[in-house]
Amino acid sequence: MLNPVVITRPERQSQELIALLQKQGKTCVSFPMFEIAALDDTADLDQQLARLDTFSMVVFVSPNAVEAFFSRLKELNYVRPQQLSLAVMGQASRLALQRYGVDFGVTSVFSPQDKQRTDSETLLKELDLASLKAKEVLVVRGDSGRDFFATSLREAGIKVTQVASYQRLIPEFDEQKQTQLLNLISSALAWVVTSSEVLPRLLNWSEKLGGQEVVAKMQQQSLFVPHARIAEKAQELGFKSVTLTASGDENLALALQSRYE
Repeated sequence: MLNPVVITRPERQSQELIALLQKQGKTCVSFPMFEIAALDDTADLDQQLARLDTFSMVVFVSPNAVEAFFSRLKELNYVRPQQLSLAVMGQASRLALQRYGVDFGVTSVFSPQDKQRTDSETLLKELDLASLKAKEVLVVRGDSGRDFFATSLREAGIKVTQVASYQRLIPEFDEQKQTQLLNLISSALAWVVTSSEVLPRLLNWSEKLGGQEVVAKMQQQSLFVPHARIAEKAQELGFKSVTLTASGDENLALALQSRYE
């Protein structure tokens, strides 16, 4: 097998990127470091969906949050208020909104203008926080993650409700996974990492495989990441080759094509 590009996303969400890379003639391997699953209990999410008209804005932290939110909305046969403003972190989330019928000409949708840094910090700069003061914002997220965005809104005098819309499941690092990781460390062309949570887990698993010697080999791998915060985290953890791309699968694919034509 040719040196593969390793995709660390959940398998179902890797297919579009894999298709783009395969068109470039690259070999891809799906090596999901976590999977996305429905909540075991949707009571809290359902409660917030039932009162959408009381919020001034809904913020989605990821495409997964968009998908889980709108899927549950449809299951409950609820209608999203068209005048309710929405905010997302990156291009993938904007595309997810469009797939669920959000008309950007009718609904105000806020997202970072800096395509090289699509995160909570840059989204905050796009929002008129003064106009949201004393109003309520719903933040739709997974069952874990940073509280930076919600904390920043509260510090600006905005009421914030956070709700989980999906859960992350960590795969067992079993014998098959161990063998696959060891082989990939020896053969991978590049690794695509789209969640900062993946990075310490890669190092932890590497240490279990062979101590600091394997950790050092992992840190030498070529990483491609679509968010500045992931790049910063990778560098903090000692990864030596980190390429920051613009947000979105097409930009990831373009960066890989540019590096490995």
